[in-house]
Amino acid sequence: MNTAEAPQPTDRVLVVDDDPGIRRLLISALGFAGFEVDVAGDLTEALRQVDRQPPDVIVLDVMLPGADGFEILQLLRGRAVAVPVLFLTARDAVEDRVRGLRLGGDDYVTKPFSVVEVGARLHALLRRSRGGAPAQEETGRLRCGDLELDDPRHEVRRAGELVDLSPTEYRLLHHLLSHQGQVLSRAQILEAVWQYDFGGDTVVVERFVSNLRRKIDHGRTPLLHTVRGVGYTLREQAAQ
Repeated sequence: MNTAEAPQPTDRVLVVDDDPGIRRLLISALGFAGFEVDVAGDLTEALRQVDRQPPDVIVLDVMLPGADGFEILQLLRGRAVAVPVLFLTARDAVEDRVRGLRLGGDDYVTKPFSVVEVGARLHALLRRSRGGAPAQEETGRLRCGDLELDDPRHEVRRAGELVDLSPTEYRLLHHLLSHQGQVLSRAQILEAVWQYDFGGDTVVVERFVSNLRRKIDHGRTPLLHTVRGVGYTLREQAAQ
């Protein structure tokens, strides 16, 4: 990892995995990459670590004793822990990956994994969560109808009501607002928002768009539209 890509000295990662060998491996590899590393082997210890020292990013195993990674993520999001989460999983079925992303995860790596890849993906998550895309208004606010994204405050409101988004949902909305009125293909969104190769797995985009639509459009005039066979667009009225 070159100097330009190195994490900040204060970047702290929490590794939640019940395998002592994997914990030792990630402590060594991520520590060498410049991260401060905390570890936990189950739900109780994970929550204790989050309360003791809030992390900047979390590596979360799916198969854990007591409560699995999906349940832990739901609890963390319920406690307003909005930091990026990377899943480690031995289960590479699309359904498992989609479930983790739908619950608010931001990325996944299947076991066995490369520690170099894990470090690179954590760096990408941190870079994106810190607002890699520039706001298009001097005020840092982007609007579409009664939907407003306030970048300096990292807040999204619809009709004045705060909308709770995961870091990836926030970046997706920012990208759509920045290209308001344009129809963006799934591949274009994948490249712009995720910024690295997902193997062309556009189901990731579809699921995040579905999550985002549920949060910003539910019970309101739709702003996020699907253009069949092409992609998605954010605008006040659907194309005629």
